[in-house]
Amino acid sequence: MLGAILTLFFLIFLIFVYPVLLEKQKQKTEKSPRFDAQMKKLWTIAQDSMKERKPLRAEKALLTILKFDEKNAAAYNRLGILYAKESKFDEAIECFEIAQSLDNNPSSLHNAGLIYLETGAYEKAAMAFEQAIELEGGVPSRFIALAKTLEKLGRRKEAIDALESAYELDSSTTTLRQILALYEASGDREGVENTKIRINNQLATIEKRSSAPRRRFTRKPRLKPREKSTPRPQKFRPKLKK
Repeated sequence: MLGAILTLFFLIFLIFVYPVLLEKQKQKTEKSPRFDAQMKKLWTIAQDSMKERKPLRAEKALLTILKFDEKNAAAYNRLGILYAKESKFDEAIECFEIAQSLDNNPSSLHNAGLIYLETGAYEKAAMAFEQAIELEGGVPSRFIALAKTLEKLGRRKEAIDALESAYELDSSTTTLRQILALYEASGDREGVENTKIRINNQLATIEKRSSAPRRRFTRKPRLKPREKSTPRPQKFRPKLKK
């Protein structure tokens, strides 16, 4: 009877208590200086390998990071970029989606959108870019990528609106030329003429700024210090008594 009770307690310990203790020990180990040093070293290897175009070495380092830290969104995002460069689009999208589930990061959404755009999944791409813009709307490239996607979907008016939002952020002549191309493709003559005027005005402003003479600052000549003058001898004036 006693043996059965002890066995029951042991089973309860294994099922409920031991996993909690193991997780606490794991977290304690992860926070140790040695663990941090190893993670930093692996990150350095991964980054250097990607710069040196050594994908296998970079992949191995990133997978090792994820082996010890399964919830590292940055590692998943970087691994997705690596797979995308190798045209492994399915693996890349999976990595970006996992990264997004772990950390609501606009960069992961934007990267996933670029893969969807590359593979022709335009509806998913538009959704990804729109979500990224909701999280971080101050990046012109997000609106430009959304515009390309909307153009692929035949939604030129919305694409122009997206490019106008990008232009408000970057004031780039290139963005205006993209808007012009969309107006030309849609046969909007008024839009074409107005955009041409905007481009010409901006180019004229840029040319005016570049040709404006720069103001030269000349140093003022240093004034020589005044020579101390020899005090004149004062005449002796006797004090008069009243």
